[in-house]
Amino acid sequence: MKTTLDELQAFVAVVDTGSITAASAHLELTISAISRTLGRLEDKLQTTLLRRTTRRLELTDEGAAFLHHARAILASVDEAEEQMAARRMRPAGRLRVDAATPFMLHVLVPLLDGFRTRYPEVELELNSNEGIIDLIEKRTDVAFRIGVLKDSTLHARPVGTSRIRVLASPAYLERHGTPTGPDPFGQHALLGFTQPETLNDWPLRDAGGNVLRIQPTIAASSGETLRHMALAGLGIVCLSDFMTREDRRSGRLVPLFPEQTLDVRQSINAVYYRNTALAARITCFVDHVAEVLGQRPFDA
Repeated sequence: MKTTLDELQAFVAVVDTGSITAASAHLELTISAISRTLGRLEDKLQTTLLRRTTRRLELTDEGAAFLHHARAILASVDEAEEQMAARRMRPAGRLRVDAATPFMLHVLVPLLDGFRTRYPEVELELNSNEGIIDLIEKRTDVAFRIGVLKDSTLHARPVGTSRIRVLASPAYLERHGTPTGPDPFGQHALLGFTQPETLNDWPLRDAGGNVLRIQPTIAASSGETLRHMALAGLGIVCLSDFMTREDRRSGRLVPLFPEQTLDVRQSINAVYYRNTALAARITCFVDHVAEVLGQRPFDA
């Protein structure tokens, strides 16, 4: 008796989610159905794929070898379905997208309605990670990254740039005064990043003429957290235009030192593996993002 796609999907889902319960929720099947499917698959193969303990599931050596083939088969089927959809000029299927929380909230979420109208058959799954992730490990098809890229194994497509500025809320400036330059910063609360340290390089010159690296009074891992602290009047912050456009327009955040601020811009890239079988889905999504960003510059 031959192995079925349903059995392969169940096996891969259990491995990826870490449990039969999680896989049942992911595939929208009952726990007993997943368990029976795995048992049937192991009977057909006459081997144990997953070693079950009271606390976790572990792949056997045979299971690890079979997993490689199972993924390849499912990817081939996915690619074949995608090619058929592309022939109809209607990309379809699931697309897993990753971006840091600020970019997800301020850039991607507002353009989803337009994308869904154009490509209703693409099923979007959105995830936010503040740091650099392994796309394969996180089962991600395309990620948006801000700044310098380091992973040469990924295909990168530029979709825009975003300038960084030093900002503060009117309430903070009213209480603590407006600094006339970076030298008196010691008297002010500075909001910065926990890591990487390069995010604490502000687009100003220090007394020695070098780019100013600040020592945060309060540090956070997320730019969105820093934005909310700045809006609450807790200090001075340096953030990218893509997440502060509306704040600057409304006056909730005020740019400081406009004459002294260097024109430093962060690159924005969509990244994915070159050998991906999801080219049509990725292309239509990245095209849409690039198109919208071209029409709505962040510094406008």
